[in-house]
Amino acid sequence: MSSPESTLLQSWSHNAQAWTQAIRSGAIESRQQVTDQAILLAVMGRQPERVLDLGCGEGWLLRALAERGIEAIGVDGDATLVEAAQAAGSSPVYVASYEELAEAKVDIGRDYDLICANFSLLHQDIIPLLAAMHALLVPGGALVIQTLHPWSVAAGDYQDGWREETFDGFKGQWQPMPWYFRTLSSWLNALDMAGFQLTSLREPQHPQSPAPQSLLLVAERRDPSSAPGLS
Repeated sequence: MSSPESTLLQSWSHNAQAWTQAIRSGAIESRQQVTDQAILLAVMGRQPERVLDLGCGEGWLLRALAERGIEAIGVDGDATLVEAAQAAGSSPVYVASYEELAEAKVDIGRDYDLICANFSLLHQDIIPLLAAMHALLVPGGALVIQTLHPWSVAAGDYQDGWREETFDGFKGQWQPMPWYFRTLSSWLNALDMAGFQLTSLREPQHPQSPAPQSLLLVAERRDPSSAPGLS
């Protein structure tokens, strides 16, 4: 029986073309109305010169950042999505699994001012990956994560665990995708254990919606010299 992690990777491979079409056609209303702009504002607010988009998918954020004069590099574990990003002019983009990144098996560059993960941290054990990203940032560099808001998607079950996205209402042929739900405290604990300090927590919301559309976390690289008691 396949593990949720392997099924997650398989689903991305199966859904890559449908996902690319959904993003480029503007089919996901929450992204059009709220979350795309939210991640852009969060990244631009840091005024980075060099950004890594972790789990870049078909590359829309890479292109948006490049249009704003930012050097943007992408990495994704699915070759079809990387090819789509490259074909649309998003370059350079690397193919690497999160396991390979966590173990530093693929060179994707370093000394980034900012690393962003936009709805791309869906697996269970994210701490080794975040720790590896910590090492790729310049001192004082930032990590920006936008993810599903735990309160909005908990559905009465507010505890860490695997859930399933069925893509109901999406056009095209989709394979259900497992994803790992984590509570707010779980997110903050993962950041802390990976060497980051939270500097901003935002809850992007549409004016006409009673629920937040996402959770947006901004954390800075915490270096040993900045630890309490050290000078």
